[in-house]
Amino acid sequence: MTSYPTPEFRRTALAPGILGAIVLLAGLALLDNAGGYLLIRFAVSILALIMCVFSWQGKQWWWIIALLAIAVLWNPVAPFAFHGQGWVALQFVGAIVFIVVGIRVKIKNPDDRNQRR
Repeated sequence: MTSYPTPEFRRTALAPGILGAIVLLAGLALLDNAGGYLLIRFAVSILALIMCVFSWQGKQWWWIIALLAIAVLWNPVAPFAFHGQGWVALQFVGAIVFIVVGIRVKIKNPDDRNQRR
């Protein structure tokens, strides 16, 4: 047993959010490569769906709308044929959404030893 206090909440969506932003920004280099960009699509859509689960657990359902939009736009099963400057701008917007959601979503820590009994 330690004497250090435990945090009252966890940011479980932070790691997938940062990873999703990195994947989206790295995907800018692969926009013209169809095979390489398919891997980017898989990673982005899976990370967005994982963050949807964390948003649901944290009872912050409003983030699910943006994350589901990302999951649909970067869907590898039925891909949309977007290209041009608008698609490049959406890559940056998606990265910002991943970071913001990762920072804002908090889940109550069930192991909080600081609770008053």
